Amino acid sequence: MKKVIVDKTNYYNRLDKFLRNEMKKVKLGSIFKMIRKGKIKVNGHTIKNNNFKLNLGDLVEIDEDFIDKKMERPLKPTMKERPLDYDVLYEDADFFAINKPPKVSMHPGTGEEMVTIIEGAKYNSKDEYEPHLVHRLDKLTSGALLIAKNKVMSRILSKKIKSRETKKYYITLLIGNIDSSGTLKSQVEGKEAVLKYKKIDNFKIDNISLSFVEVELLTGRKHQIRKQFADISHPVAGDNLYGDKEINKMLKRKVGLRRFFLHSFRFYFEMNGKTYDIKAPLYKDLEDVLKRLEDLKDN
Repeated sequence: MKKVIVDKTNYYNRLDKFLRNEMKKVKLGSIFKMIRKGKIKVNGHTIKNNNFKLNLGDLVEIDEDFIDKKMERPLKPTMKERPLDYDVLYEDADFFAINKPPKVSMHPGTGEEMVTIIEGAKYNSKDEYEPHLVHRLDKLTSGALLIAKNKVMSRILSKKIKSRETKKYYITLLIGNIDSSGTLKSQVEGKEAVLKYKKIDNFKIDNISLSFVEVELLTGRKHQIRKQFADISHPVAGDNLYGDKEINKMLKRKVGLRRFFLHSFRFYFEMNGKTYDIKAPLYKDLEDVLKRLEDLKDN
């Protein structure tokens, strides 16, 4: 009989999810069968409800003698741990925030050769904790990124983000001369998408106007900032998916813009009576672009 104490490192609020995590080699249908057959106990009581709620400190007993070869499933390859340099903006016992480097993916994908955020975080943890990504940034987007150190904090932070209890701010460079401020509301992939923006500065190069803008992201849809500004004919500079490739080529040639100009510069929220105001400095590649634009403005 395998005995496991529910703690921060393995916590799931539902019994079936907890067992899926504990018995990775066992098929899901077989886990349900074990529950039905009374092969699982919690705090000494046989539990036959898949959705039984677990609490920290509970003792879960698993009758592993019931498991046979037919119940096992092939395991996925173990994720690599590879070194990755990043600046840590904040850290405590339960989570940390980094300034995500540009051109780094969040998770390994098919054919992904470069190190990813989760691989780097796992390597840098030195096995002292298990990193969990609680939100995402596009591969080419840099800036503030939160990473939980355990499943409990992962759920807390994910819930805060989903329920809009956090404030997320970005800075971006847009093609065209946009209004000084505004709110964009639309549907992205069938879901409500809302952001607010205010213009910080204007630039001009080869008769092309550019707007340097601060964005407050109120919802978190895939490519939301890039899509919503492109929809009003002000795409993010350097964005070849939603923007103007010819203008982007000119910007690369004249000011050295080699990725789309989007940076998550601030993450603000409150938790357990404490205020967290995490700020991520702009990476040098984007700083250099702004400096070149300023130099052109002065000449």
